[in-house]
Parts: sequence; structure tokens; C-alpha cells
Amino acid sequence: MKVLVAYESKYGATEGIAQRIGAALRGRGLEVEVAKCTDVAEVAGYDAYVVGSAVYEFNWRKEARKLVERNADEIAAHPVWLFSSGPLGTEKVDKEGKDVLKGAEPKQFKQYAELLHPRGTQVFRGAYDHDKVRGADRIIAWMPGIRDAMPQGDFREWDAIDAWATSIADTLAASASSP
Repeated sequence: MKVLVAYESKYGATEGIAQRIGAALRGRGLEVEVAKCTDVAEVAGYDAYVVGSAVYEFNWRKEARKLVERNADEIAAHPVWLFSSGPLGTEKVDKEGKDVLKGAEPKQFKQYAELLHPRGTQVFRGAYDHDKVRGADRIIAWMPGIRDAMPQGDFREWDAIDAWATSIADTLAASASSP
């Protein structure tokens, strides 16, 4: 079974998650291609799709949205899973007591529910290194109070990422073995 793991990452944290998902799926015997959304020339020929993006202001990056919207019919004809990364820190709930990961879901999870009928969606924590910020983000990051408010570090939960990828592999294996 051939799986495309397509991602869009600005500073590399989401790419790391996509690579980890790809490695876990390969470890379960699947043929996997991991590629940046902008580098995917053709989506045909895969048996399943895992698509993810970094999230900014509750939206996937433009390139990930374009890939999905341009290829929705092909992607929706196969099993698909969606993921995003973004929340920083280790808090499980926010100041109002709401689940941080649930609250960080991108608008695309809801928008693509009818379009793609994903088998699953998942938000993963991201990573942030103030010294790697570039371009217009750097101007914002240096504003008084912003730099100190952004938790710095790698908050990706590798065990959760591995478990999610394993559940995808299990689902694909079960569907491949059913008549």
C-alpha cells in the first residue's frame, strides 16, 4: 500500500512531524513518500493520504490548502487523515479550562470534513526557536512583550505522533485484509 504524507512547514517543526509519521508507517510495512505540499506534482497513484500543515491564525499554510483543494476528488477517493501543528508549551488546558489541542484546531478540519471525509484529524504541539524566526515574523517576534510571551522549545510529543501513525497503519492494514 502506497501512502503520501504531504506537509507544509515554515520553520521545520511540522516537517519533523511528517517525517516521523512517514517513518512509523514505513516501519509497519507501508510504502511511503513524505513530501512538502509545494513539491507534490501529482497526487494520483497513492492508496492513502496523510496531509498536514503548520497553523497560523487558525489556518493551514496556503500551500497545503491549495494542494487539498486542487486535488480534493482524488484525495477523497482514498483513506485520508489530516494533522496540524502549532500549540506551544505543555499546558493541557487554557485559562478557561478548555483543551489546548482542541482549541488549536485549524478551520480546515471543519471545512475539509465534507470535502474529504477524513478518517481522523489530529493537532500536535509544535516547536519554537526565537533565533530562527525570519522575515515579517521577526518584526512581530521582537515587539515588546511578544518575545517573552512565546514559550521557546520543542514541545512535540513524539509518543503521541507515533501512536497516531500506528493507528493509521493499523486501519490501512485492516482495510487491506478485508475482502
